[in-house]
Amino acid sequence: MIIAVDGTAASGKGTLARRLAAHFNLPHLDTGLLYRAVGRKMLDQGSDFADHDAAVALARDFSAAWLVDGRLRGNEASVAASRVAAIPAVRTALREFQQQFAAQPGGAVLDGRDIGTVIAPQAEVKLWVTASSAVRARRRFLELSPKRPELREATILSELDERDARDAPNMIAAPDAHLLDTSDMDIEQAFQAALALVETARKR
Repeated sequence: MIIAVDGTAASGKGTLARRLAAHFNLPHLDTGLLYRAVGRKMLDQGSDFADHDAAVALARDFSAAWLVDGRLRGNEASVAASRVAAIPAVRTALREFQQQFAAQPGGAVLDGRDIGTVIAPQAEVKLWVTASSAVRARRRFLELSPKRPELREATILSELDERDARDAPNMIAAPDAHLLDTSDMDIEQAFQAALALVETARKR
């Protein structure tokens, strides 16, 4: 069983994907980490994000070992990921790694932007997770502010709006995806709603 969990940034899709993977005892891949890793490498080597050739070269040399970098969860890597993910050739270069992960025996849970449309259109279950930009900014603020007290919620909201605009070409819900708006849900409510959608799809 392949479960594709797509959606907007800070909508809760990553948390839902991890919990679904644990519930069904399936391996999980946060595909956004691949783009964060490439973006982080761009930052580390001082490359200009306008240098698409440098980003594509890194994506083609991608190594799973890059995913253990603890800095990938930071806001800087998040913004960098959005920049490199907007480059079509980078997405193409990283596609094979994601598809191989999805195709492993027994299935997998993958979360990202285009799992249900590009990476695993054959997925038995497809979810599209979203929330209002204000709610997403609030969640990200509460997550990051303990370590970054100088951070302002308005700044995060602005960055999310900019990221949504950059991600828009790759943020297309699959026609057969189940919409899950988590704006008015806590994580437990969102998980139960997602689980119900998965169970219904499995029965069909």
